[in-house]
Order: sequence, then C-alpha cells, then structure tokens
Amino acid sequence: MNAPAKLAELVRQTVEFTLDGRAVQAFEGESILRAAERHGVEIPRLCYTEGLRPDGNCRACVVEIKGERTLAPSCCRSVAAGMEVQATSERALKSQRMVVEMLLSDMPERGYKWNDGDESASEGAGEGEAVGQHGELTQWADRLGVRVRPALKALRRDQPAPDISHPAMAVNLDACIQCNRCVRACREEQVNDVIGYAMRGAESKIVFDLDDPMGDSTCVACGECVQACPTGALMPKSHIGSQQVDRKVDSVCPFCGVGCLITYNVKDEKIVSVDGRDGPANHGRLCVKGRFGFDYAHHPQRLTVPLIRKPGVPKDFGDAPRPGDWHGAFREATWDEALALAAGKLKDLRDTHGKKALAGFGSAKGSNEEAYLFQKLVRTGFGSNNVDHCTRLCHASSVAALLEGVGSAAVSNQVNDVEHAEMIFVIGSNPTANHPVAATWMKNAAKRGAKIVLADPRITDIGRHAWRTLQFKADTDVAMLNALIHAVIDEGLVDEAFVRDRANNFEALRENVEGYSPEAMAPICGIPAETLREVARAFATAKGAMVLWGMGVSQHVHGTDNARCLIALVTVTGQIGKPGSGLHPLRGQNNVQGASDAGLIPMMFPNYQRVDNAGAHAWFESFWGMPLDEKPGYTVVEIMHKALAPDSDPHKIRGMYIMGENPAMSDPDLNHARHALASLEHLVVQDIFMTETAWLADVVLPASAWPEKTGTVSNTDRMVQLGKRALDPPGEAMPDLWIIQQIARRMGLAWNYEGEESGVAAVYEEMRQAMHAAISGISWERLQRESSVTYPCLSADDPGQPTVFIDDFPTADGRVRLVPADIIPADERPDAQYPFVLITGRQLEHWHTGSMTRRATVLDALEPMATASMNQGDLDTLGLQAGDVITIRSRRGEVAIHVRRDDGTPAGAVFVPFAYYEAAANLMTNAALDPMGKIPEFKYCAVQVLPGGTPVAAAGYGTGAVASNAAPAH
Repeated sequence: MNAPAKLAELVRQTVEFTLDGRAVQAFEGESILRAAERHGVEIPRLCYTEGLRPDGNCRACVVEIKGERTLAPSCCRSVAAGMEVQATSERALKSQRMVVEMLLSDMPERGYKWNDGDESASEGAGEGEAVGQHGELTQWADRLGVRVRPALKALRRDQPAPDISHPAMAVNLDACIQCNRCVRACREEQVNDVIGYAMRGAESKIVFDLDDPMGDSTCVACGECVQACPTGALMPKSHIGSQQVDRKVDSVCPFCGVGCLITYNVKDEKIVSVDGRDGPANHGRLCVKGRFGFDYAHHPQRLTVPLIRKPGVPKDFGDAPRPGDWHGAFREATWDEALALAAGKLKDLRDTHGKKALAGFGSAKGSNEEAYLFQKLVRTGFGSNNVDHCTRLCHASSVAALLEGVGSAAVSNQVNDVEHAEMIFVIGSNPTANHPVAATWMKNAAKRGAKIVLADPRITDIGRHAWRTLQFKADTDVAMLNALIHAVIDEGLVDEAFVRDRANNFEALRENVEGYSPEAMAPICGIPAETLREVARAFATAKGAMVLWGMGVSQHVHGTDNARCLIALVTVTGQIGKPGSGLHPLRGQNNVQGASDAGLIPMMFPNYQRVDNAGAHAWFESFWGMPLDEKPGYTVVEIMHKALAPDSDPHKIRGMYIMGENPAMSDPDLNHARHALASLEHLVVQDIFMTETAWLADVVLPASAWPEKTGTVSNTDRMVQLGKRALDPPGEAMPDLWIIQQIARRMGLAWNYEGEESGVAAVYEEMRQAMHAAISGISWERLQRESSVTYPCLSADDPGQPTVFIDDFPTADGRVRLVPADIIPADERPDAQYPFVLITGRQLEHWHTGSMTRRATVLDALEPMATASMNQGDLDTLGLQAGDVITIRSRRGEVAIHVRRDDGTPAGAVFVPFAYYEAAANLMTNAALDPMGKIPEFKYCAVQVLPGGTPVAAAGYGTGAVASNAAPAH
C-alpha cells in the first residue's frame, strides 16, 4: 500500500472483533480478508486482488461467522464491532480446500499448446504442471495441501483452443476459472470495455468484444487483464513457461510523464515481463508501452562500442541512415580514443572561437542526475548557457506562462486528483494515447459522475466519456477560452473573494475580454454560443474544476497566450488551490519535468532560477566554484539557426554535444535542422542506437538504456521517483553519468562522482542542494526507502504537497498575475495552394521519435507502418479510400504515406504521428516560434494532400517487415 493510503488508514475509526479466538482491531468498513491479513492470518482468495472491486464469486475466501448459517466471503464482507470470525475453523478450511480442488481439477494437465505441433511451451512440464503452474491457484493449493482426486479430473469439461492472435498476449481459457478479475480490470479499472462474460452455465466464458479473437478485438494491450489473471489463462507471450525469474527489480516506466512504478522480471539477463507496482501515480496500472515496450533494450541494433566517422565520409542525409549497418560511415574505436577526440575537439573549438561556439542538448529520457550534470558541464565546461532539451519542443510556452502567472512551472494538482473534481476540462491533449494511465483516472471519475469536457480540434477516444465536446477550429484556442472567461464575468460567476484576495490585473483582463462574447466568438471558433456559456457555467459552479492540457495548447506561436487564458479561467472562477481543481500541463516524456527542474534549459539554473538574476548567478558561481555566463543561452531552434550562421558571426555554433536527443527527427523543418547538424565542425552524440542524429555525428558514444541505470526521474505530478538498475549495458556501452564525467575531465573539470550507485547518490545530493527550495526534504536514503516522494518537500518528515497554491502563490507578492491575451493567427495559414492544415502528435503504441518503441517487438507489431488520418468526408472529396497512398506537401518538405480513416479528425485537416523516419512529419512542420516560450508551431501549418506517391521503405527500422499493403481503417 502506498504512503498516502497508509496515512488515510491511520485516521480511520477502528472497531474490535474476534478473529480465530483473539480480539483484534479493524478499520471501520474494512473487509474481513484485509483485516485478517494485517493480523497475520492469510485467507485464500482468487477472484479478489488489491485494487479491484471485491466480487465474492469464487468462494475461496469464505470464513465462518458466529450466528450465521452460511459461510461468508471475506473479501466483500466488512468487519462489524463484536463480530466473531473463524477463518481457520474446520468448516471454513474444508470449504476453502474444496473450492480450490474443484477449480484445479479443470486445469490443463500439461503445458499449453500455443503453437501448432508444439507439445508444450514449457519444456519438461510434468504431470499436473501447466505452463505458469496456474499462478495463484497452484500457490493456494500448495498452501492448503490440496491434491486433485482422480474422480474429479475425469469430469473435466471440453476446453477451448488457445488464442494466440494478439502480438503481446496469449489466451488459454482452458485455465480460466471465471473469477472475473480480467473483466473488472478491463471495464472498471482501465475502462476499456473490451472483455466481457458471455453465455450461461456450462457454456459461460470470457469473451473479447463480440466473441472475437483477442488480436481482432478493440483491445489496446494495456495488459491489465494479464496482471489480474490468477491462473495464467491470460499471460504475456514473452513469459510463457516457468514463472520463475532470476530477480525482480523495481524501477519507473521509461516512456510518458505519468511515471508509473514498475517491476522488471529478469531471467537469463533479459527482461521477460513487466508488472505494475502500487505507485502513487499508477496504483499498479500500466499501458501497452509500459507493459510490453521493454525489449528495445535487447535489440540487436544497440550501440555497443564507440564509433568515429571515417575520414572523407560526408554527412549526407540523402543517403538514409542505416541503424544496423553503420560500417560504411563509421569505424570502431577504443573509449580512450573516442573520448579524446570527442572532448578534445570541443575544447579546441571553445578555446579558438570562444565560449559561445559550443552547445549541448540533454535528454528528457535520462535521469535527473544526468540532466543536472549535463547542464553543469555546459555551463562550467563549455562556458555558456547554450543548453536545452525537448521541453523546448513540447511545453516551453506552458512553462513561460506558468512562471509569469503563478510563479511555478509545475502542476498545481496531481492527475488522480480528478477523483475530487466535478468537472475535468481536457484541452489540446489525447490522454488515452499519450498518457493512458492518467486517462484511466479521468474515465474512472466520469463513471462516478464527473463531467469531462474535451476541447480539441480532433475528437479523440476520451470524447466517448465526455459530457460536452468542444471541437473548435484549429488555431482558435484564444478565441474560445476568452469566450469562456467572458461568459463567467458576464453572468456574474466570478469568485469575487478569490480575485480580490489572490489575483492582480483583473480589471485589465475584464476589459480585454469584453469583445470576446460567446456570440461573437462562435463563428470564429466553431462552437455554438450557448454551448460555450453552458460549459462556462458548469466550470465556474463546480465544487472542483481541473484543467489538463497537452501540446495541442503549447505548440503554437500563441502557445503562451493559450496557457495565459487557462490560468485566467481557473483564477476568475477560484478553481485552484484546492482538491479537484487547478492547472495540469501533462508532461510528455518520462523526465521532461525533472530535466527542466534540474536546469536543462538555457535561461534557468536548477529550480527555475534565472541565469540573469544577479543573486542566483552569484550563488551558483560560488556553489560550483566557476565563473558563469550571465546571459541566457540559445534554445533548440535558435541553436540550429546559429549552426548555419556565417563564420563572421561571433556566436556561431560550431560544435555540439547531444545526449539522448534526436533533433534530426524531433525538430521542425527537418531539412533545415539536418543541414544545421551536418554543417557543424564537430558533433558528439551519446545514445543507445544509431539514431538519425547519430548518423550525422563525428563521434558516437554508446550509452545505457533506462533499465541499465540507477537514478531518479520526476513525473508530471511532481513526484521524484527512483529507478534501479536491472541489467548491465551490452558490450562496451557505458552509463551516461560516467560518459558525461569523462567528457568533463577532458575539458578541464576536476569532477569525481565515483561509484556505480554512490556516484549517482553524490550527484543527486548536490542537485538537492541546488534545488533546496523544492526537494530539500527528499534525501537519497528516503528515496531508497519510499521510491516516490512528492515535492515541494522541505523536511525529512514532510510527506510532500500534492496540492499547492492553497494559501498563496510563489510570486513576488503571493498573488496570480493575470495576463490578457488577444487572437494571434498561426504563422502560416491555409490558402488555395496549400488548403489543408497539418496536425502532428503521438500515438498510443509509439513514443517520441520511435527510436525505442519501434525496436520493441510488440509495439512495432501493433503499429508497424506510418499512417496519416483524415475524415471520411475529405477522403471522399479527394477520391480516396482507407489504405491508399497520399502525398502530403508543405512549403518545406513532403512525405508519401498510407491514409487511414479517422472521423475525429476535422474537415480540412490531416493528422500525422512523428515517430516514423520514413514518413517524418517534421519534414513539413513550421519552425516559427512563440515569442516568449520559443517553442515551434508544430501543431499548425499549411499543406497539400495529393493522391498517390511512393512511400519510403523503412529499411533497417522497426523489429520486422514494414507492411506495404493497405492500412486499416481506425
């Protein structure tokens, strides 16, 4: 049980009852089963598991209660004062054993036949020993001393054939005991509504959708059913066979910002499966990436030795990167040779052309310690603030607006605080694809009666659970949000006390929105005025209203203004600083929050202390013992421009060190970005694969994947979380922290953070001093004990503050600063030549630039091919069918790609995920920047859509062959 749940139990009322003849205490409303377990009495259970609603249908957990004629299921029976319970009486034990024996009698006697002609997937499986040993059922049978009588075995029912149609999971209903755990996990916990229970009596069975094969169903492969199944009837294909593993290692999911805690199951030095842990962000839940996206770490294309570009080999991106065949462009080198060249040339460029000649890109996929040390290297070793990472490409405008308005760039309330919200306002985000576990909390809240409002140009899956859907015209965010603010003010719904006591500049805001009535904005944003007013009323009058947003808000030239409007909306309604309310920009990658906190941005030291603030500047000069640049550095896109600056420019970027980032895929206007990278005099890339960026490097340093390192990450909920190393890096690959230190030493820095774990701990403790205002109470030792601690946390006994801004804001005067916003059009609008709008984003199965997920077997099998999405109306207009090839062209580049039908995509728009090299969406996107956040306008540019074209083959990418036939409608 997690710490907040334990704390909640401590404050509950207790009652006394008798358990097996002794008086014991239970919490009011606690089940007999859980109370007994706390007092050392284990009661068998099969249909019950922690986290799911107790169902009481297996009857393995029955106990005897004095005065009652029948035995009672202990999982769903609450303790009452004075109750006398016999959990181990002869009658109770006899019934428990009988249930377990009857269920075990129906189990397969030998290993499951998963493949045609395969006697058993478990080599050497003995009599009565099925694959997986029937999991919990066998364990309880062993504890109770149950052996199945031959007469019961003779009565076994006819069993269905195995279903191996799904890439990730195998279904063998031969082992199903119909406990319904999978149904509850799918329908009630994940709210995916795929698994059901059909038929009656002897014909009853578990089904997927309308009794479809699992692989043909609408299953999103979260694997919650696998984790819930007590017998192995549902299990991961990667773990068929003996369930014995060599070790279990606790860590954190390496993908999105939700920060699910996980356990790696390691056998023969490979991860064979992943379980969700009861972490505060996920409570055991996972999505398809967290559950099945682990084997990228074992991919044969892993970099295992340092590489140096061969003399005379040009950095020509016209010749597509070959991640599995780099020998024509690179040669192997020793670590000493590679490090000497990597750092030596960077040092020469710095000493010859000045400290502004170098720049560094760090990673949001590494640890906090790596981010901290990397930015320290750039600032103290390179000598400038030219350091950035992918937050510039996702939430920089949100950060800018939040720092300006509320004084903090982090979220006010955690995702699962939607449990306390009456309204959940989701804007510019596709949580079921990008933050699936966070989406489960929203869906759970909707089932309890909360109103979800989805505001987005695209109608995504969360719209199925929405009370109202605001499908506004792309690029009209400010118009729509100002209309909501106008309605709140116009209808007298302002929280006058909150505005009076805790906000500045309200009158300017009121004056600014006077011209933004819902009636005036309806034709601009495409939402009826009455709908806008209805939503505004519901938001203002809700007991708690929470705003969650994604890159659909931030990736615009007006992204900062979009976020300013959201700040204003929650302020005028008083929907911040209390449970179930507030502002939550859903962070993209697993450590984009932590990397920003640690200072991996050009204008901020750690903990968002501006580099041009004299006090902060002096403190860090003293702390690091080095003179520091007092001017903000260049951002990601600005660095690319400076790499192409003329030699006469004193601030021309000539050398770069890139750790775990892939700007040759993630930057806008990729032809420009790739030209810039190829034009550098010296490029050092540190990564685990030969990425598109590494293909342009002079030196490539093989690094460690997330399961191969110990370190902390900070999730979207402000939780600092510890991951532990489960594997050794392959070949000569080395930990990232070691590589950063080696570069630093060769550039003249006397760093010494030694030891595999002690070195990480030393860096963390130094970072803790630099971020004392946020994490001073989170020591390394505390993380070792608790795994996850929320910040702000200012003392050793501080449990952390999941909700902030309760009394004031961390601004100079403790008040919100409201900033009015007006309509600023996109930098590039559709016209007769380019009539469509391109929208880019992520999809459920793949992440970021695909370097990890496209090398994960299951994820690549589920989505092996790049596709663009358009609605049926536009397909008809263009004479297209789902599966046809189209060419999408902007003023900067084009891609040929298969098209799929998605009626959630608005008319006049085309959606393209950016994870596929062979159809790189960012070849077309616009590098125009938000003036304050310096974030590119990924979410809006003008394109042509033309029938036909020749898709680029994804040679060398992914885990299997790329499909060349029609893409399915979806």
